[in-house]
Amino acid sequence: MSQKIAVEISVDSVDSAIAAERGGAARVELCCDLAQGGVTPSAGLIATARKAISIGLHVMIRPRGGDFCYSAQEFEIMKRDILMAKQLRVDGIVAGILVADGDIDVVRIRELVELARPLGLRFHRAFDMTPDLSKSLADAVRSGAARILTSGGESLAENALETIRGLVNAAQNRIAIMACGGIREHNARHIVAETGVAEIHVGQARVAARIPSPMRYRNEKISIGSVPENEYRRFVVSEERVRELIRSVMTYVQ
Repeated sequence: MSQKIAVEISVDSVDSAIAAERGGAARVELCCDLAQGGVTPSAGLIATARKAISIGLHVMIRPRGGDFCYSAQEFEIMKRDILMAKQLRVDGIVAGILVADGDIDVVRIRELVELARPLGLRFHRAFDMTPDLSKSLADAVRSGAARILTSGGESLAENALETIRGLVNAAQNRIAIMACGGIREHNARHIVAETGVAEIHVGQARVAARIPSPMRYRNEKISIGSVPENEYRRFVVSEERVRELIRSVMTYVQ
């Protein structure tokens, strides 16, 4: 049986979203501050990306970096951001909330799921920060989430192939399992074959190219951000690298 594998690319700019679409990605996950794992993008970025691409546009709803245990005010921000994203015609919501002991906050996620309808909500990689992935799978199902993004509790999906395969089998089509974590063109097909996932998520850094700054004048004495010289460089998804990755997993035969 042939199975088409959906490839999603995380992006933090309109240029990257366009390149991902041209390279053949099924959808993008739009975020800001990928160095923090992604936070909610601005309304302007969402609206401009929506006009620029026709593939699926899923938006990260995360009020800040750090942990996933949110205050009442932060939860209110998440709800308002979901309503904003819906108005801007996105295709899906990406979010995750944990309670202090590390379990999924089923009550709050269920509220976000209902608020997001008719859009689906994917529980993001906070899933991998929980103490019991089997229990968390059941909790995610109970919450009504449509998908789980996971690297099997490890930094790299390659190190958790058996775990991810177990999650796919346990899900029993009640919820989709999307693999992530260090997926590139050289290992994507192996990860898909060993886990049985039908969807993979690839971080922008895995398929990006460095874009030199057009600035001729540079003040090398200071750095505005925490990464030295970051003001004069940025990374944008490479259309060709996405195309190579798509080719590597274009058809998986079970």
